[in-house]
Amino acid sequence: MFLSLDFLYVPSRPPGPVVAYYTDVLGGTLMFHIKEMGTEVAAVKLSDVGPLVLLAEHLEGNLPILIYRVENLQRAMGEMERRKWKRGEVFEIPQGPCCTFTAEGGQRLAIYELTRPEVAAHFMGRFDP
Repeated sequence: MFLSLDFLYVPSRPPGPVVAYYTDVLGGTLMFHIKEMGTEVAAVKLSDVGPLVLLAEHLEGNLPILIYRVENLQRAMGEMERRKWKRGEVFEIPQGPCCTFTAEGGQRLAIYELTRPEVAAHFMGRFDP
């Protein structure tokens, strides 16, 4: 059901010093750093394979959210409900519809359907002042 782990959505207040750590100390590549709608989000790539790390000022809590892509969000949610899954909030992220949930151990996860693949090109290489 899960196609790939595409994003690690990490709380970061404020993102600036955290971005410096991820790039200067860990050697990651800053892919974008946007400031819109009263918040900041920066994306850092730490390896050639694996998820993009999204450092988000607006993300509540201290735990990251692991965001997995699924082929069809409605079907995936239905399948997981048959497995006694307790779904969380359904909302839109720039890439498409998304649903968050919490695992038994308290870990935060989400599944999303990639309905807007062109969004990646819109954000990549954008560095707001």
